[in-house]
Parts: sequence; structure tokens; C-alpha cells
Amino acid sequence: MTAVQRPPGRMIRVGGVPLHVLCEGSGPVCVLSPGLGMGWFDWDPVVPLLAPHRTVVRFDRPGLGFSAPAAEPPTAAAEAARIAGVLDALGLGGPATVVGHSLAGFHAEAFARLHPERTAGLVLVDASVEENARAMPARALRTAAARARGRAYAAAGLPRALGPALRRLTVRASSVQGTDPVPDELVRRTYGTGRVARALLMENARYWDVAAEITDLRSSLPLPPVPVTVLAAATGSGSWLERRRLQRQRALAELLDGRFEAVAPAGHLVMYDRPGVVAGAVLAVPPGVGVRA
Repeated sequence: MTAVQRPPGRMIRVGGVPLHVLCEGSGPVCVLSPGLGMGWFDWDPVVPLLAPHRTVVRFDRPGLGFSAPAAEPPTAAAEAARIAGVLDALGLGGPATVVGHSLAGFHAEAFARLHPERTAGLVLVDASVEENARAMPARALRTAAARARGRAYAAAGLPRALGPALRRLTVRASSVQGTDPVPDELVRRTYGTGRVARALLMENARYWDVAAEITDLRSSLPLPPVPVTVLAAATGSGSWLERRRLQRQRALAELLDGRFEAVAPAGHLVMYDRPGVVAGAVLAVPPGVGVRA
């Protein structure tokens, strides 16, 4: 079997769900969690810069990449528990630097608030920002609708027909490089499946609920006193929209008492456009830092 037919890493069961997990390198632990609908391979440009100095953990959330789907829809608390469960399954009990891109910024922050003793630092990579978010009504109905759409899309063969092309278009539009370096076969084997399409639809459907959950966590659980870095993508266009986005990212850094850095030139996929900046932010977290229980 080829490397694509047998993906790197291994499958481990966390919370009853088989997850595709990679653990590389050595040293203090860092966890890399990608944005909505993305996979382990989207961190490929960053990992070689970290592995000589860090134990780098990547995993596909349920339904994405090569992981099995979950029975329950995503929540911030469940994703924080999933990160902890992956680390436990790998025997990595010490504090970890958690890196969250886009939507996974919510998951990383939830992990820090719910598991402060296991957090060495946070790096939020063009993370989602929703000030004072409130959960949208009819959550059960929205969840059921997302499941129904996923089944209908799969039955119509749309993931195989459109999934890989939509992945390519999204990545090209979100990177100043304008290319998607992931091999065609790997894109087909993931984004061409109904499983990944259903997971992506569910993450999108529950986005505002997860954002609202983070707002509630901020009012009830303090962030541990660990280093926080907020990396904000800037293409250099100087447009009103870009200035507004940077303002929101700066406000997030202030809210979390963290360091703000505008990364330019870079699109939303900062790990593709400026992998050295992402790696540098992780390596800047002092080894062994953590909060005692």
C-alpha cells in the first residue's frame, strides 16, 4: 500500500470515537488544531520547523481527515476534552502549548480555561472572534437540518463531484500563495467523501453555539497565567475590511492579556503563507511552563 492509502500516524479511540493522530518530534508538547473542516495535513509546512524542538501532536476532529464521525455534534467543552483525551492516549500528561487556527481558536481557549494545569501556552492563528456571541435559536432543529443536508449531499454524490474542487478553491482564496500544496489523491480521499462533508456542515451549523459557549466560559473560568499569542493575518491591502479584522484580533489579544502580532503578507491560512512565524510563536513559549493544579 502507498503512503496515501495508509495515512501516517495511527488511529486511537478517544471518547468512543476512532481518531487519526500523528505524534512527531521530541521535547515539550504542542498540539496543532486546524480550522473549520480542515485536516492534519494543513499543518505540514509548520511541523518540520517544530519537530526538532517539540513533540508535535496533530489529529483530525471527528469526521474530518481520516477520523471516524462522532454521534454528538461539536461543543467547545467536548473539543477541549478531546484534546485532553488525545494527550492522555499518547501518554503525554505534562502541560502543552495548544495552537488553534480559525474555529479551533475557540477549542484552544476552552482547553486552557477547562484544563489550566495542562496548559503551557496558547497560540491563536487568525482565530475566530465573535464578541458577546449568543447561541442561535432552534439548536436541535439546526443540528437535524445539517445532518439531513449531509445525507442528501452524500446520496446525490456531491462530495465526490464537488468536494475536492471546493477545497482547492477555498485554500487558494485563503492564501496569498494562491495554491494548495496537498496532493490530489489525499484531497480526493478526504474531501471527496460524505463523511468529511457531513462533519464540515455540522461544524458550520454549530459555529455560533460554540462561540456562545466561549463567551460563557470567559465569564465563569479565568484563563491561566500562561503566554498567549494572537497571530492575525494581513494581506497588506489596507482595506476597511482588513483594518476591521485586525482590530478584532487585537481586541482578542487584549481580552486574553496576550501578545498581538500582525502577520504580513498572509491570508487566513497563515500556516501556509508564514509557517516560520507560527513556529516561532510556539517556540517562544518557555519549556515546562504550566499552572499547578
